[in-house]
Amino acid sequence: MSGRLDSAQPYALGLFRIVVSLLFVCHGAASLFGVLGGAPGTGGTLDAGTWPGWYAAVIQLVGGGFVLLGLGTRAAAVVCSGSMAFAYFKMHQPGALWPLENGGEAAAMFCWAFLLLAFTGSGAFGLDRLLARRASEDEPSAAEQQTPVAA
Repeated sequence: MSGRLDSAQPYALGLFRIVVSLLFVCHGAASLFGVLGGAPGTGGTLDAGTWPGWYAAVIQLVGGGFVLLGLGTRAAAVVCSGSMAFAYFKMHQPGALWPLENGGEAAAMFCWAFLLLAFTGSGAFGLDRLLARRASEDEPSAAEQQTPVAA
């Protein structure tokens, strides 16, 4: 059983990445474009350039999009995780100690999920893996790189 689970790990990680980042992108789209009910507490969209909400929404949309595609996953996940840590400690934690009390469950979960992806990478189904595979196929092998020595 353990062998089967181990062999499925990249696929489970890839699906985890896709689901988490899709939810994150939805938060950004809601805040920026008013879709899916709009930004909570604003009645629609955020005004461009407002701190910190509008910038957080851009990170959610763009950073989440990169993670969703599996493109630059580790770097994008670090930025997304950091933005959610900031959101939790600046916006939620001052209201109460525990996430259940201060409404910061989503920020805490996104923060830790993206931190995990920063360490694990994209898993299966990511463009990172596809690009790495293509790059390794394009590189000449060690035998091809050797040049014959003139006698």
